[in-house]
Amino acid sequence: MNTDVSAKILVVDDVALNVKLLADLLAAKGYRTCSATSGAEALKVLAAERPDLVLLDVMMPGMSGYDVCRAIRADPAQAMLPVVLVTALDPAEERAKGLDAGADDFLSKPVSQAELLARVRSLLRIKSLYDEQLRQRGELAELNRTLEQRVADGVRQLEKVSRLKRFFSPQLAELIVAGGADDPLKSHRREITVVFVDLRGFTAFTETADPEEVMSVLGEYHAEIGRLVMEHEGTLERFSGDGLMIFFNDPVPVADPAPRAVRMAQAMQCEVERLSVGWRKRGYELQMGVGIAQGFATIGGIGFPGRIDYGAIGNVTNLAARLCGEAHGGEILVSQRVCALLDGQIAVESRGELVLKGFQRPVPAFRVTVDTSPGVGPNTEP
Repeated sequence: MNTDVSAKILVVDDVALNVKLLADLLAAKGYRTCSATSGAEALKVLAAERPDLVLLDVMMPGMSGYDVCRAIRADPAQAMLPVVLVTALDPAEERAKGLDAGADDFLSKPVSQAELLARVRSLLRIKSLYDEQLRQRGELAELNRTLEQRVADGVRQLEKVSRLKRFFSPQLAELIVAGGADDPLKSHRREITVVFVDLRGFTAFTETADPEEVMSVLGEYHAEIGRLVMEHEGTLERFSGDGLMIFFNDPVPVADPAPRAVRMAQAMQCEVERLSVGWRKRGYELQMGVGIAQGFATIGGIGFPGRIDYGAIGNVTNLAARLCGEAHGGEILVSQRVCALLDGQIAVESRGELVLKGFQRPVPAFRVTVDTSPGVGPNTEP
């Protein structure tokens, strides 16, 4: 926004002495000036200098002051440029012509210094307010434009997050979209903790129950198990009926993948025990078995264009699946490495060495203590 002392004023008069007198007076008061001695020259200077106010003599050869004023007003960009007509003619007689041409004010020759400066200050204040309004309007338009872009970007980001939530916890999905993690679908190798869970008695249940009842039970089961996976920031690798595979430490590393996985499994057992009370009332005997192992795996996108799943491949996934298969209902079995990583944080006891399919030697297994008493969970005080 222009101020009085920084404003530029165009002085137009066919008499060079008049131009010099007005320009010197304005310069002495801190204004910047430019000048022209004809109407045609005035329009050229106007385009080049972009002044904040024009002092325009009426009586000039060729283009009169009225003609110049009309030309100025014909340009939409100059609609609010203050124009002061300076005339030696009768002001009352010339005022109507000047207003019709688009002038803002009038001065009579000889020009009074005090009146000139007062008119200039007044019109520049109005021009400054108008310029400020234009600036604010431009800023508002830019804000609206950028807001629309941010909304569009936000919608696209939400769509990406929604797709990624098929595989990851909400926290990890948002981190990936924000660029806080490498491309998770790119094949990579990492040490992870793998958790396999499934329901004991589920096959017999599906053979006797109506499909609608099976879906109802699975809905209850998946809702609680899924909630706990998200709470513990696990990565859900797959659903397979009553079976789920979850792993920790990918795509974003965590400091305590093994203890975190075991605590999640304890919480899951507590929830399934709570659900099983209602299932028993409906005649269904269902319990959950859990197997947990830790080791290196190759992780990334598995599938084909249009259908990509996020999977982990390696001996660690096989070990967790076999331990799950050996676990009784309500039991959590962990590998020797997971047991060592718990470091006494969670109570475990030896389950002995198990002969597991696909493993040449017996595998030491350990049972995790789970308190499923009413109102007692793995992270609560009894």
